[in-house]
Amino acid sequence: MDEYDSQDRQLFETVAAPLYEEMLTEAGLAPDDPRLATDETLRRALDLLVELGLVRHDAESDRWLPEDPTSTVARVVSPLGREGARLLQESAAWSSTLASLGQAWRRTPQATEVGPFTYLRAEAIGPFLAGLVAECQEEALTAQPQTGRDLQLSAGITQRDSALLERGARIRTLYQHSARRSSATREYVAAVTARGAEVRTLDEFFNRMIVIDRRVAVIPSGDDLSVALAVREPSVVSYLVDVFERSWERGRPFTSRSATMLKDIAAEQRAMTLRMLIEGHPDPVSAKRLGVSPRTYAGYVADLKNEFEAETRFQLGYTIGQRGISGEE
Repeated sequence: MDEYDSQDRQLFETVAAPLYEEMLTEAGLAPDDPRLATDETLRRALDLLVELGLVRHDAESDRWLPEDPTSTVARVVSPLGREGARLLQESAAWSSTLASLGQAWRRTPQATEVGPFTYLRAEAIGPFLAGLVAECQEEALTAQPQTGRDLQLSAGITQRDSALLERGARIRTLYQHSARRSSATREYVAAVTARGAEVRTLDEFFNRMIVIDRRVAVIPSGDDLSVALAVREPSVVSYLVDVFERSWERGRPFTSRSATMLKDIAAEQRAMTLRMLIEGHPDPVSAKRLGVSPRTYAGYVADLKNEFEAETRFQLGYTIGQRGISGEE
């Protein structure tokens, strides 16, 4: 079988397929069609159709005529499916072998000498997390603030987490309410929840975190997100799991679109904006805690001004104080 890459597929989708459909409606294509002489892309598309067996030259009519694509599907798509299955099997074999090595490492004196805390810097974080997820047997708990998440969402992460779910493990993930507006997050959630993952959102919660099988937790090291801390101390991991569980109970299902729940989410975000104003946090800090951009946060404040008929933030703060509003209502 000839190998076709993404460029071939793009050419096929954008030019060759429309050309094939044109041949169906126009009873073929003349070899001396002037477009073939002036449009190099169209010419390459025709050559691709011929190579795929979708078009043949009919000597009697001297025209390029379309052919039934059924045999082409079997010749092109089926081998790709077999290759994909082979790669998945190979990936699973590598993952299993490396996971066993990881377990062997943890039983050695060297692992004990490292201690229950490991600092990970910059480029070391990703591979370390990938290895942890590959070893996961029962459950992965993740808490992910919305800020910066879109850049990390990729087909690779979706595939990695889908493979984890297909191995029979559970995934529970917490986002902030603001994540519901992210198309990338919605696509990821749709992919993993279809395989059994659970995703909820909160108005505010602790910083990002991942816990694998309740034995290893990875959290940021202070405010520097380029440094992470891997924790293996059972009592600390248990504490982090407890914090997660308490927040999980307060969370609202990501996939729910009921009018009542959406109204409750809007009320929670409004209440949190009030708390940020009452506590006097700078806008960048308040926006970060809400998981939104400073511009979106400014929009929340503007909505409150309209609600309380205030022209300035000073008037807004005064009105809130006069009414005894705490943001906890």
